[in-house]
Amino acid sequence: MSENSIYVKGGPIPARRRRAQLNYLLTILPAFPLVLLVLRLWYLSRQDLPTMLLLVQYISPLGMISALFITLIWSVPAVVLVLRLLGSVLLVSAPEDAGRSLLAVTALRMPDWVVLLAAMLAAFTWQLRLLPLLGMLIVAILGLTAAQRFHTERWLMVWITIGVPVLVGALVLIFVWPGVVQAFRIGETSTALLLVLPPLFGPLLTGPVPARAARLVTHWPAVGAALLAPLAIGVVFLRAPVLPNSAVEVDEPGKPTHVLRGQLIAVDDTSTTVLEDGGLVTFIPNDQVRSKTLCPEPVRPPDSAVAVRGWAVTDSALSWIAPTRRVTEVDPRCLGRPLSPS
Repeated sequence: MSENSIYVKGGPIPARRRRAQLNYLLTILPAFPLVLLVLRLWYLSRQDLPTMLLLVQYISPLGMISALFITLIWSVPAVVLVLRLLGSVLLVSAPEDAGRSLLAVTALRMPDWVVLLAAMLAAFTWQLRLLPLLGMLIVAILGLTAAQRFHTERWLMVWITIGVPVLVGALVLIFVWPGVVQAFRIGETSTALLLVLPPLFGPLLTGPVPARAARLVTHWPAVGAALLAPLAIGVVFLRAPVLPNSAVEVDEPGKPTHVLRGQLIAVDDTSTTVLEDGGLVTFIPNDQVRSKTLCPEPVRPPDSAVAVRGWAVTDSALSWIAPTRRVTEVDPRCLGRPLSPS
């Protein structure tokens, strides 16, 4: 047996096969963010090629990468934790098939510190209504890992696979119970289920499933998530802002002062370039620009009115910790009105 092969119950995985699978994965991963960035520019230009080429010329790649990172930061821990959970379920349920499963090998080779960092990142970036789901994933991964490594220590196994999930589930339910009651009272059933179901299911996911159903409950959810995740991520990122919303007060000769609203592309020695909401690019001579200002992003109404002990379920811990700019009054130019009409 080659020393570069991974051996699990069910036979080793040849190094050549693993390298081929890894090469495909490493080819796709860098291409996906690039495709997202190109699609974002194509969407922003309203499918007009000259406009897209103009945006490519002026938009900073660092700015777009920053927007991509901020918008999709929540998806990284989701991918890590789900892969580790599904792979661990297969490892403890059907170890004889694990040697033929890339999902199981990924979970087996994933370092514990990666899972820890993913859990910490999720705790800061996920909304409160998703934190019970995070707790369920953590206790399930902890129990499945104990089943792989400490199966000979009976009392330790009982504590990690039953005691810890039950204790964590009880504490989570005590904390979120006011939100569950409020959600049912105002008719937000989906929010109530997100808060109450994960603590109940946590103790059920810390052990193996029947061997015949192992591949069904692990591979098919993984395949479905792999197919749906790029679509969901793409839809979210296509709506993320990559240019600053601005309002430019224009004073054209022979016309009353008016305000042009849109996204500011660039300012050079001769003109100010603005992308209007309809996709039209306007070049304004600098001698006609009376003033300009940045406009805040429109605040979307919250998806839920439920709060848990004063914490809105649509907020994350990071939104509480990070400083935010509060808009006390709206600049009239952002509403399309000049500062001093003429």
